[in-house]
Amino acid sequence: MKSIVPIALTFTLVALASYALSKKDEPIATMKERVASASPEQRVDLCLEIAGRQLSDADKLFDDGKPEEAQAILKDAVSYAGQATQAATQSGKKLKHAEIEVRKMAHKLRDMKRSVNFEDQALVQDAVDRMENMRTDLLSKMFGFGKGKSQ
Repeated sequence: MKSIVPIALTFTLVALASYALSKKDEPIATMKERVASASPEQRVDLCLEIAGRQLSDADKLFDDGKPEEAQAILKDAVSYAGQATQAATQSGKKLKHAEIEVRKMAHKLRDMKRSVNFEDQALVQDAVDRMENMRTDLLSKMFGFGKGKSQ
């Protein structure tokens, strides 16, 4: 009986780890399809994952000298970050997680702005500004600003 418990525990941990790794390899297109049918709480995580992966893809495309493709992906990433923000503020769940992830994305965008061509910096700065507005909305919802409470 004692030898069964460690074996079962090991099997469970391996199964959970493989499940988590398989979710990371899920194509972005598949994740986008799941957004419409996801609950608001799931939509927050899903949209943040899509936005984060797309930001990484856009950064690589800027580095590879493909600014047109990078710009399209960057706009899509900001759109999905906005959807995550909207889902979090509407549901009132995962606000802190969403704010932290949006802050990380804004920081990544600031770093990206320093490495892109001058012509592309305005688009990246616009994305930074939009991310910061999303953060402000999330923080306002978290701390109850705008609900008649004293600030």
